Amino acid sequence: MEPIYLALLFIGIIALGEVLSITSRARIPTLLVVVATVFVLLQSGILPESYIEASTFVAVGGVLVPVLIVHLGTMIPFSTMVKQYQAVVITLMGLAFSVGAVLLIVSLLFNYETAVAGAGPITGGIIAYIVTADGLREAGMTAILAVPVVVFTVQNFFGMPLTSFFLARYAKTIREDTSAVQGQADDPDAIMSDHQKKRFILPESFMQSNFILIFLLFCGGALAVWFDGRTGVNASLWALAIGVAGAAVRIYPEKTIEKANSSGITMVALIFVVIHSLVGVTWDQVVAAIVPVIVIIVVGIAGLILGALIGAKVFKWNVEKAIPVVLTALYGFPGDYLIVEEISRSVGRNEAEQKRMMDELVAPMLIGGFTSVTVGSVAVASLLIGTL
Repeated sequence: MEPIYLALLFIGIIALGEVLSITSRARIPTLLVVVATVFVLLQSGILPESYIEASTFVAVGGVLVPVLIVHLGTMIPFSTMVKQYQAVVITLMGLAFSVGAVLLIVSLLFNYETAVAGAGPITGGIIAYIVTADGLREAGMTAILAVPVVVFTVQNFFGMPLTSFFLARYAKTIREDTSAVQGQADDPDAIMSDHQKKRFILPESFMQSNFILIFLLFCGGALAVWFDGRTGVNASLWALAIGVAGAAVRIYPEKTIEKANSSGITMVALIFVVIHSLVGVTWDQVVAAIVPVIVIIVVGIAGLILGALIGAKVFKWNVEKAIPVVLTALYGFPGDYLIVEEISRSVGRNEAEQKRMMDELVAPMLIGGFTSVTVGSVAVASLLIGTL
């Protein structure tokens, strides 16, 4: 079959996932639809495994992984992290307790390899999953490849309802207390616009070119891979550090891939990498992974909540605000923003109350998601895979 037809088939599945995600307001994640559909087609024999490789997008996606991680490092200005430091620290505490609990308990009940397979995905998103799946495959641990797949695809169903429950309770306290707006509620857009006023190292006219921005990202990705070969430290960590540092010294603009108008096709190629990771995973492996996955999710979420409770006590936050901020690790953006929007609209009795809730909640929720899914999970997955 021609590669264009194969690409159309898979992109059609991705589009179907987007339709279901949009109509369900992100309750049905796009990637869950994609992974489930492709897995069923592979297991039924309707879709030969060779078709995935033949689409040629897999090779493109593999090249783009370090490039995308560099981009992730540019997603949010360092100044924003500083102003929202409490949300950052509370989220990191949740991640630490979650990963620690999974490594301890799952290792005792099953084995260390299974714990590592679940610890990365439970703390973040697609990149953490890809790093984990690739690491397991390189280590020859294909028997447990189903663990990160299942954790990655179902954790949204646990994270979003729990977040909505606690966030709705906290929103009611905002509604009843007109002084509930705290100094933590910075406007991310205003902060980012201040960041954008700083001069770039390269001439401003160069930074308007999509091709130059893409070249700079590829330079960062290639440098990360080179550092990996010289130091043995995972390229994902180098790419993340290069992105953060590059944005801080103004080599990269904020959200570089989006500035280069390349985010859509990049994400499509990345999803092909996820699809390719399903090759070799069998139904029997998925069934065998169910019990470990349940334990990983329960223990991981308990660790996130415990970290949030301790962080709330340290910073004197309401626990019903701290817990949702930490739980963003289970789904990230845009789910965190959509939940805040939905809660504000449903709990607020008028526009003034809705705005107050949005102003109070959107910044820490977004920062929590970026801290865990964008930064923390990549670091966790990269470090743990290196221990196998």
